[in-house]
Amino acid sequence: MSEPEQELPQIYLLTPSAFDVETFPTALASVLDAHEVACVRLALASKDEYVLGKAADACREVCHARDVAIVIEHHVALAERHGLDGVHLTDGARSIRKVRKLLGDDAIVGAYCGASKHDGMTAGEAGADYVAFGPVGDTELGDGTKAPRDLFEWWSLMIEVPVVAEGALSVEIVKDLAPVTDFFAVGEEIWSTNDPVKALGDLIAAMG
Repeated sequence: MSEPEQELPQIYLLTPSAFDVETFPTALASVLDAHEVACVRLALASKDEYVLGKAADACREVCHARDVAIVIEHHVALAERHGLDGVHLTDGARSIRKVRKLLGDDAIVGAYCGASKHDGMTAGEAGADYVAFGPVGDTELGDGTKAPRDLFEWWSLMIEVPVVAEGALSVEIVKDLAPVTDFFAVGEEIWSTNDPVKALGDLIAAMG
């Protein structure tokens, strides 16, 4: 009898931190039509409510037409106002309970926890739907701390809350982490290339 095949991680797609709301939805649609994506995160750096709202509406239309969930980074009120599926929090476990109360049980509430196992466990206990660790690759951003493979390995053995690997992914890193993570959060890795559809295809192929 052959070994049961391990389930491959799913793709959690991040938007660029800034984009043209007239053209990006078409690029997003192309990627969603070409590849299976579990969820999209609106990851805009903008603090302009009008810009964020317009982008949220445009991307929500593209995602919901394809039955793909969409969450927004930080902005809980905008998630509610623009009919998004939830929010991605970047302060570990700190606001999870409050946000859950605001958005309800059906909303997706995820938490980014850097490379801290403790923060991840606290977020999981507070009711996060997933915990994201990163960056997993080399980046000049932040203080250079990376989320190591053994954190993902320990988490996938011990904790039931789904885990997301994100930050400076490469084909090699995807190959290495595929057995120990549930999701890869992919963003600039593909949007900074001339062919995002192909770039995502290369990362998916590296999973096995």
